[in-house]
Order: sequence, then C-alpha cells, then structure tokens
Amino acid sequence: MFDALRTKGTAFTHAERLELGLLGLLPTAEKTLEEQAKHSWREFSTRREGLDQHIYLRALQDRNETLFYRLLRDHIPETMPIVYTPTVGEACQRFSEIYRRPRGLFVSYPDRDYLREVLRNRPADRHDVDVIVVTDGQRILGLGDQGIGGMGIPIGKLSLYTLIGGIDPARTLPIVLDVGTDNVELLEDPEYLGWRHRRVADEEYFAFIDEFVTAVHEEMPDVLLQWEDFATAHAQPILERYRDKLLTFNDDIQGTAAVALGALHGAATIAGRPLSQQQVVMLGAGSAGIGVLNMVRREMVAQGISEQEATSRIWVVDVVGLLTDDRTDLSEGQRSFAQPASAVAGWGVSGAAQLADVVHHIDVGVLLGLSTAAGAFTEQIVRELASKTDRPIIFPLSNPTSRAEAHPAELDEWTDGRALIATGSPFAPLVRNGVQRPVAQCNNAYIFPAMGLAVTAAQATRVTDEMMRAAAASLGDASPALTDPDAPLLPAWNDVPEIAVRIALAVGRQAVADGVAPKRSDDELAARIDEVRWIPEYPTT
Repeated sequence: MFDALRTKGTAFTHAERLELGLLGLLPTAEKTLEEQAKHSWREFSTRREGLDQHIYLRALQDRNETLFYRLLRDHIPETMPIVYTPTVGEACQRFSEIYRRPRGLFVSYPDRDYLREVLRNRPADRHDVDVIVVTDGQRILGLGDQGIGGMGIPIGKLSLYTLIGGIDPARTLPIVLDVGTDNVELLEDPEYLGWRHRRVADEEYFAFIDEFVTAVHEEMPDVLLQWEDFATAHAQPILERYRDKLLTFNDDIQGTAAVALGALHGAATIAGRPLSQQQVVMLGAGSAGIGVLNMVRREMVAQGISEQEATSRIWVVDVVGLLTDDRTDLSEGQRSFAQPASAVAGWGVSGAAQLADVVHHIDVGVLLGLSTAAGAFTEQIVRELASKTDRPIIFPLSNPTSRAEAHPAELDEWTDGRALIATGSPFAPLVRNGVQRPVAQCNNAYIFPAMGLAVTAAQATRVTDEMMRAAAASLGDASPALTDPDAPLLPAWNDVPEIAVRIALAVGRQAVADGVAPKRSDDELAARIDEVRWIPEYPTT
C-alpha cells in the first residue's frame, strides 16, 4: 500500500484488499483511477502558486506514481510547466527548503572511494535501470550554479521521459553529482543540504567524472546516460570523451539542437526559403548554442551546399561580440563558427561587432537566442531584421522565462504579425485581430523522451548525430504550420506522446542503419516500441 510504484490506494478492490491483507486499512469506498485523477486535479487546482503546485505533484509522485502520471497525462499543457520549466527552476533554487523525501542518488565527491556502493544502494525496485539523467548542478537553466539543488532537473526530466516517452518509471534513476558549489549564498545558507565546499578543480573534477562513468558502465552497462545542465567548459569535453564509449548524449547540446531544427523545418517552409539559403544569427555561444549550430550546419549540408558555404552563412555573437578568427578566447567548437575578420573589416565598428551590427550588415533571415540575456532582441534590432524579409524567423530560446531574449508579444508587434516565433519557455498565446495563436515552445521534451523510447526499444548501444537529425526531421514533419501557416511551429502538447512514438520509430530505424542496434524491420521496431512503452494504468489481478 505504501509502495509508490505498485499501490492503487483507494482503487484496491474489496477482493484485492482481502488477498493482500489490506482490509480495514483503507476507507470503504472503491475508486477508479479516473476518479482518483479527477480528485487529485481538484486538489492541485486549489494551489495558486506554481511552487506549491510543484510540491503537491512531487508528493503525489512519492505516494502513487501511476496516479501521478495519469494526472499529468490528462492535463499535459497545464502540468508540464509545473513539473518542468519554468517552475522547476524555482524548485531547484529552493531545493533544500522544500526537500521532503529522498528520490534518486546523491553522488558526493567525498564518497568518491565508494561509487560502486553508492550505485548499488539505489532502491531495489529501481535495480534494472533503462535511463539515468545526471547533473552536477553548475548551470541550471539560466539560473547558474544551484549545487545539489540541481537534483530537481533530473527528477523533472525523468518525469517527462515517462509521461511522453513511456519509459517505465521503475526503470529511471535521477542522479546529482555533488562536487561542491561556487554559489556563495548556498555555501552560507544554514539550510543547504549539499557538500559545503567550493567546486573541485578541473583535474579532480574530470577524474571524478571518469570514475563515475566507469562505475555506471560496470553496474548498468546498457543504461542510457543523459548529461544535463553542465557548464559549457565541462559539457562538450564530457560528451566527446564518452559518446563513442557508451550509450550517452547531452540534452543541452544535442536535444536542444534537434528540437530547434525541428521547429526551423516548419518555419523555413513557411518562409519559402530553405535553411541552406538563409543567413542565421545566433546570440549565445555556450554549449547549447554551438550544439544547435552544429546541427543547423549539418542540415544545410544535407540540403546540398558545402560545409564551408554553410559555415559562411552562420554568425555567432557572444558576450564579447561576433566570433571572428582573430579572437584568441574561443573554444574549439566556437572557433569552427568564427567568421573571417576580413569579412567585417569594412563595417566601421570599433572592437568586436555586436548583434545590432550583424543584423544591420547581413541579410539575416533567422535570429536565434541561447544567451540568457533578457531583452537582448531589442525593438530596433527586430524591426531592422523584419525590414529584410517577409517572414522573419525569431527564436528566443533561453530559459527560464525571465531570461528570454524577447517576449513573443513584443516580436509580434514589432514585425506586424509576420514573425515566425518559437521560444524556450512557455508563453501565453498571441492575440491578433481577436484571435488567439499559441506560441511554439522549443522544449527539449519533444525529443529526449522519444530518444529514450527509441534506444530502449531498439536496444541501441550508441546515440549518433544522425539519430538526432532523424528525430529533428520527424518532429519537423509533425509541424502544424506545414498545413496551416497561422498554426504554431510545433505540435500541441496533448499530441506529443503519440508523436513521440513516430519519432522513436524514425530514430530506431536510423540506429539500425548506423549499425548501433540489432537489425529489425520497421514492423519489428514498432512492435518493440509498443512492448516497452509504459502507460499509467493499474494492473489487474
């Protein structure tokens, strides 16, 4: 009765209560799962603040996971922003304050000599794990270092793996790597539950990561290990080190890229100008931004142009300014998108060119933001961009809402309703001529749950770039805007669980083609997807 994965609560029948020794331990009434979900929804709806709703849902998950997921499934658009972005950001900031019950594993640097024991201490009912989401809490959304509070992200992500991708919740495991924090407020907070220590230096940090990966691979050799919200300086090196050694991907780098490309697919079609013929500007040169641009460049090449020409069509601006080949402060990934300094020599700017300079001098058709610089897409910049193209494509993708480069209503006003918009966080629908128009949210939840379903069903051993591009293409094909130019660029949330099945099939097919999964026909893959996909229903006895 107190096992969250197996309990039915008041839905246990009289016969089941007799059989299981529960008679007298529950009220007499026998409820159905549907009735329980309606009751829980009424309770949820009495809580007006997002964090209170988040706490209620976490408590429900701890008490009855089947009911939790049934409630989420019945109200996906309303509950996703509470379970995940943007509310999960506040939950991470106040993690130590709202902590109630343990969930997942806290892998602490001081316990580095006992990593195998830590992993073996995972709950017995979660011994066979298909998906791990791990963070070190250093770059949570756009909120920076949250230390151990970052655990809210793996918990939230795995909820969506189950809700959308159908991954059995008993086969998921959230992990936070507690390697200290450089957040002084947390270090001085008497309520902080993490290791009260500055973050370990890179030499010790990467050695710890290596020990952790080795332990995971030995304990759970077939698990999908997803890296989440690692700082730019760590995210790319970790991905490159392990991506060819085990089943792993970085959602901030690869998942963000795939969903952005999926939205761009519909936008470019409506704009009447393929991506390979667009000039693309990205504000933000962190791991997520560079990941998006790598996928954009691959898509341009797939559309028939050379990699060199594709690179020449991509302009990246960071906190200093435009990435150019004369800068000495660029990472390897950033340098691959650096424009020749000679290309901007005639612009007449002192110092590095800024976003406004790029938009002024280049025939920009696509403007993307992953900078966490709130309001960076100013009215002047947007109006100039809109003067150069009939259907400007503008994606302020930074999370949370408070860090968005612009709000959709502003972009709509400044472009006279012509902008094709997708955001990183949820926003209210646009209202034009008395008609509400939903705004597409480039939430990675369109991709990563389907990826988890795909690799689990296909029994893949690696996640390849082409598998990610297959996911993006499948998502793009589901864009409502392809049949209705006034519709959002991405599907409605209520439709996403079924679309995830289609994406999973496309990814599984690509995994087979890439030689990282056993040979199976489409029919066999579809059967496997149906077999492993979990749905929130009570088992019958």
